Amino acid sequence: MSSFRTLGRRASFWVAAAVVAHTLWTSAAPSMTYPLYASQWGLTHTATTAIFAVFPIVVVAVLLFSGGISDYIGRRSTILIGLSSSLLGAALFALAPGVFWVFAGRAFIGLGVGLCAGPASAALLEFSAAGQEMRASSINTLAQAVGIVLATIVGGALIQYAPYPTHLNFLALLVVLAILFAFAWFLPRTVSNKAPGRWQPKLPSIPRGSRKIFAASAIAAGSGYVIGGLMMSLGAQIAHDLVGSDNVLVNGVAIALFALAAGVVTIPGRRLTSRAAITAGGISSIVGTALLALSTARHALPIFVAAATAGGMGFSLMYLGGLGLINANAPGDRRGGVLSALYSVAFAMQAIIVLLLGATATTWGLGVAVDLGAVAIAVLSICTIGLALSIKGPVPREPVLQKGAMSAPCR
Repeated sequence: MSSFRTLGRRASFWVAAAVVAHTLWTSAAPSMTYPLYASQWGLTHTATTAIFAVFPIVVVAVLLFSGGISDYIGRRSTILIGLSSSLLGAALFALAPGVFWVFAGRAFIGLGVGLCAGPASAALLEFSAAGQEMRASSINTLAQAVGIVLATIVGGALIQYAPYPTHLNFLALLVVLAILFAFAWFLPRTVSNKAPGRWQPKLPSIPRGSRKIFAASAIAAGSGYVIGGLMMSLGAQIAHDLVGSDNVLVNGVAIALFALAAGVVTIPGRRLTSRAAITAGGISSIVGTALLALSTARHALPIFVAAATAGGMGFSLMYLGGLGLINANAPGDRRGGVLSALYSVAFAMQAIIVLLLGATATTWGLGVAVDLGAVAIAVLSICTIGLALSIKGPVPREPVLQKGAMSAPCR
């Protein structure tokens, strides 16, 4: 393998960022097609949110039982397996003649994201310079925002103005994923923080001294994911049915502002402490969901746009703060497993609340679901702020996290 050509540290960093972006692009790609599926196949809100929820459910299962695999077989190998699954999922969507194919596609995309999320985040950190945890966290958050923007704007444009509205969006994604797989093939194969022994399927464990920090980080990230889940699963339907906007591209751009705001706020957000970012994010989330409820009551697209913007800021800051907190304290030889455990909590929160909102929308109406979602997110945000502020004094570090440990190449 000595002749195997690999990318340099900087190029590998940006490939890892692109892998992070793919996790949100693939997960958000169907968002603009849910109203079309509902109309074409006669689906209820429960069914459309179930299609969405298949993804985080599969992600959680993967993260719980194989989340730490990249600590043993390497980041590169795990990412390549994950991208292969995402490619298959996108292909199923591109060819889908019925709802069963869509459910299967979501499952394979969930498998791909579950395998890629932790290793790609760990690779970003390991390709960064020592002491650059918040930079890696902000690039991670920005990459996710870019993924959502591309999913909603590209999807909205292709659905509104191109032929084959339920298929062409996924054909474009398939091409992008194939190119990303080709670049990921040349990631370095080695890792200095390799976990001892051989990998076996097992539930992730959190180092004893990091459990309170992990709880604060995971709930902060999960609260952000719940906001994203609400916008990605029901946002297009809310814009069409309750706000009254019939143009898919306009609705896509409005939802994309969620991700654009999330990306822009990382610039000042990276200068905040983790606690300050979580606090600011919680406040923004409460404001955003209140505006969302108001936009449906007033049927006002400008208020919906403001809600998406404030919600995106809330998602970004809570996720950024949670990820920065755990990045500074996760042991190097267990980082992939710890990050995977964090994502499993975040995706589980997202799946449970989105399914509940979908069932509420089917039974009592979409407006009631929006109002209930606003209350749930407000409660989660308040709890997240309280938990983050309860960590008093300097945040402890694990003894194994030595200076320079984060600059190791990934496998």
